[in-house]
Amino acid sequence: MFEDRPDRDEIVLVGRSNVGKSTLMRELTGHSKFTTGKKPGVTRKPNHFDWNAEKFMFTDLPGFGFMSGVDRDTREAIKTDVVQYIEEHADDILAAVLVVDGKSVIDIIDRHTTEDSIPHDVEMFFFLDELDIPTVVAVNKMDKVDDRDERLNDLCDRLGLFPPWKQWRNVIAPITAKRGDISHLEDALRSHLHEQGRDDLFKFL
Repeated sequence: MFEDRPDRDEIVLVGRSNVGKSTLMRELTGHSKFTTGKKPGVTRKPNHFDWNAEKFMFTDLPGFGFMSGVDRDTREAIKTDVVQYIEEHADDILAAVLVVDGKSVIDIIDRHTTEDSIPHDVEMFFFLDELDIPTVVAVNKMDKVDDRDERLNDLCDRLGLFPPWKQWRNVIAPITAKRGDISHLEDALRSHLHEQGRDDLFKFL
């Protein structure tokens, strides 16, 4: 289990490995210390970014799912740690950002959907909903997607949300973190913070 968590309210970033969580963390915080790379699974423990004067932080949780060069037992242990972290700190999590790769997410979900299993991304979305954690699906790398609306509508369908995606702007946020295009995500997070009476945190978005 992850240790040494600061005692703060937080927004957590979750998702598969190599979908751009750490890059998004840098964009949200304006800080460049977070480790990123092309190799999946670089992040193995939570990366917290907080402010001394505020009881608030962003947390980039380790990626789950397949990681090249990482054995199955290790992958499962990381996923278990992520789930336990979220369960244990649910009362302090103001919102979750589930980051997915806009170009590949539909194919990945369909490939791993069977009668006996639910894809990790869908499972995590439902898990966060069960814990009543406001969740925004940040659909990253949208600069590589041609059929934008169709792709986002398909994602809504896979997540049990009735298309069109534009009626779910507080849930579905198309972004391109590498280019700093995260305004849809910031708007959605502000909406969730406002509903919780935390307009004081708008300055961090």
